[in-house]
Amino acid sequence: MHALPIELRDGQRIAQFAIRNWLPTMALFPQFVREGVLMSYGPNFAEGYRRAGTDIDTILKGANPGDLPVERPTKFELVINLITAKALGLTIPPSLLQRADQVIE
Repeated sequence: MHALPIELRDGQRIAQFAIRNWLPTMALFPQFVREGVLMSYGPNFAEGYRRAGTDIDTILKGANPGDLPVERPTKFELVINLITAKALGLTIPPSLLQRADQVIE
């Protein structure tokens, strides 16, 4: 068994429970939306990992970690699952769909 936090390994089970109980759900991780959660909004993790790699390189070259600036995410992603919205009887406003980075149909 993987030692991942429950929220990373049980997305499909959480989504199925929520749909069965008519609960719209929102998550931090986009993969949850692919597993059936209604939507997610959060930082672009791939971008964060790339930036962390740059910081590690800087530290390995001798920089003091305490001297590195604290950085906030610069890109946030909105992912919407229209299949789940339909199962819950919800209509997602077109203005929200236009803002989404990804829409699962």
